[in-house]
Formats: sequence, C-alpha cells, structure tokens
Amino acid sequence: MTDPSLDLQESGWEELRKEARKIEGDLDVKLSSYAKLGARFTPGYVDTGSPPVGSGISWKSMENEIQSLLEKLLEINDAMSRCAASSAPTTSVTQKLARHRDILHEFTQEFRRIKGNINSMKEHAELLTSVRDDISESKASGSMSPRMQLLRERAAIHGSIAHIDDVINQAQTTRAVLGSQRALFGDVQGKVKVLSDKFPVIRGVLGWLVLYQLWFEASVAVATTSYLDSGIKLFRLWGHLVLCSRQQAGP
Repeated sequence: MTDPSLDLQESGWEELRKEARKIEGDLDVKLSSYAKLGARFTPGYVDTGSPPVGSGISWKSMENEIQSLLEKLLEINDAMSRCAASSAPTTSVTQKLARHRDILHEFTQEFRRIKGNINSMKEHAELLTSVRDDISESKASGSMSPRMQLLRERAAIHGSIAHIDDVINQAQTTRAVLGSQRALFGDVQGKVKVLSDKFPVIRGVLGWLVLYQLWFEASVAVATTSYLDSGIKLFRLWGHLVLCSRQQAGP
C-alpha cells in the first residue's frame, strides 16, 4: 500500500502549496499598498487639485495586478483540489485546502471593499470638483444652472451601478468555489466506486449492513406496535372488569 503523502508529493502538491503561499504573501502586501493609495481620494486631497496622471495610472495598474493575482490563486486552489482528489485525501490535506480557500475568500472580500471605497471616494471627489466649478460659473453668470441636479442624479446612478457590480462579483466567486468543491466531491465519489468494483466483498458487506439496518428498524417498529396493541387490550379488559364489578355491587 502506497503512502498518500508520497502520492501527493509526486503529483506536485507541495509545489502548488508553495506557489499559493507566495501569491498569498504578494496579495497581502499589494492590498495594504492599495488601501493606502486609495486614501488619497479624499475631499481634502481634492482641494489641492485633481490627482496627477501618474498616480491614476499607478492606482489602476495596482488594481489590475491584484485582480490578476486573485484569479491565479483561484486557479492554483482548483489545481490543489484536483491534486488531492487524485489520491486518498487525508484530514490534514482537507484542512489545508479549506484554509487556502478561506484565505482566497478573505482577500477577495478585502479587495472588493477597498475597490468600492476608492470608487466611491473618487466619484465623490469628482462630484465636488464639478459642483465647485458649477458654482463658480453660476456666480460669474448670475444665474443658477440645472447642472447640479444632473450631477446629483449621476451620483445616484453611479452608486447603484457599483452596488450591482459588487453583487455580480460575489455571485461569480461563489459559483467558482462551488464548482471547485463539486469537482473534488465528484473525484472522491469516483474513487469510492472504483474501490467497490475492485472489492466486491466490501460491497457485499455494505449491502448486508444496509439490509440489516432496515430489518432492525422494521423489527423495532413491529415490536413497538405489538406492545402498544397488547397494552390497549389490557386497558380495555381492566375497564370492562371495573364496570362489571360496579354493576354487581348495585346502588
């Protein structure tokens, strides 16, 4: 009988885990930098002027890098699931897989939270700049422009779109995780079927145990019903005797 740990080593389990831990470390650092960069989009920052082009490119580039790392980590998690399913998965391996999935989920949620905050602050900063320009134009012309109402409606629409995007992203992540778990369970089920086909004795014993369980449950049900019927008959007989004794005693 081969050692499951050796089978995992031969299938590249340790290499995949090493790569996953490296990406997790990179994501931790980049998410921290991404959050600090997002703090620049504040009303106080807008007062000094719009963000320079270089900072905007750096912010978007970092966002794309984090998104790419998350997708790569998801692929590695799927590969680890297939690798573990190719051999008999132990409790330790199952726990490690679950931990890597939890880390991926935490990073994904953190990225969405920071991205949502940055988009909200960026839109708020742009809205303040537009309103300030509109006020300046209104003061210069001496008449109130309808642009402010349009800006409010635009801000509300942007907020709704951002919320819808978050819901769609969460649904896609949940679908990917469920697909990975389904693949793992399918592989395990296939291995159990292969074992039952190779060892018909085990399959026969399992079938006998199932039949014994059904027989035992049926016996208990029959016995319970018999005892209940006997108890009812005894209760009726006792009631009949009491009634007869009262009739004989008379008034």
